[in-house]
Amino acid sequence: MIRFAVIGAGRIGQVHARAVASHPQAELALICDPFEDNAKKLAGQYGVPYVLEADEVFASNVDAVIIGSPTPLHVEHILGAVRAGKRVLCEKPVALDLAEAERCRDELGAEADRVMIGFNRRFDPTFADVHARVAAGEIGELQQFTVISRDPAAPPAGYVAGSGGIFRDMTIHDFDMVRHFLGDIVEVSAFGSNSLPEIAEAGDFDQAVVVLRAADGRVGTIVNSRTCVYGYDQRMEAFGSAGALTADNLTSTAVRKASADVTEARGPILDFFLDRYVDAYRLELSAFIDAVLADGSVVPNVHDGVEALKVADAATVSAKEGRPVKL
Repeated sequence: MIRFAVIGAGRIGQVHARAVASHPQAELALICDPFEDNAKKLAGQYGVPYVLEADEVFASNVDAVIIGSPTPLHVEHILGAVRAGKRVLCEKPVALDLAEAERCRDELGAEADRVMIGFNRRFDPTFADVHARVAAGEIGELQQFTVISRDPAAPPAGYVAGSGGIFRDMTIHDFDMVRHFLGDIVEVSAFGSNSLPEIAEAGDFDQAVVVLRAADGRVGTIVNSRTCVYGYDQRMEAFGSAGALTADNLTSTAVRKASADVTEARGPILDFFLDRYVDAYRLELSAFIDAVLADGSVVPNVHDGVEALKVADAATVSAKEGRPVKL
């Protein structure tokens, strides 16, 4: 049984607390948040103690720490937990600043392979099935890879201003997914536009398209939007020499309707990441626990986090300066 502490009692901390509490090999032992009302509420939900300072987590007897604190605190919390002998699963990104992420990697040394970064979409059953079938050669040589990721509504402008921008905050999941399928990226061409004045005023884009060239010449494409009127649009396509594999949106039921007015009509797609990726968080946790019990390395790890951030930085420069960027 692995004893867990969760740092951060906000939305993502609640997701991780639920996953830990329901896992047969995990015990939720401690909640940490500097805002006592948040910490007390989440801890009370599971009948566990809470603390207000991360140092109290590091001094505790937990085996592992899940970090869901604000991104500017990630490096401090990763290093503090590892130095205290804890295993770590940290939400993406490693940091907003590439130099800070690289400092974290370098200070961790060999431990960088043992700190998981929360690119949970690798563990989504649908996406993982596509990856496994591509790896098995089902569609021959993989030639193109496409990700469509659209949010149902933009976050508040205040959040956007401190988020590092759409490419570090939102698209970084997709950068990791493209790397997962195509390998290291060597060139990025990104294009951004705005449909929301408040996002533009915050210095960010709410619409984006990115084209990425992998080291072996294969091409990946990412389509993002912060304003998808029909819901949380999460799709991908792997196109190869012998066919294609497509992962479509998920709905709450497989029932479809045909009538005089509609054909193949389906219910609404699952609403945002809390519903769409609930299985991904569960399976991510299971993979992490397996690695902890085996005292082994994890994937995706801090190295993957640094590489995804490099691509995000390149995309930001490309979109703002209107030119391809080589890595």
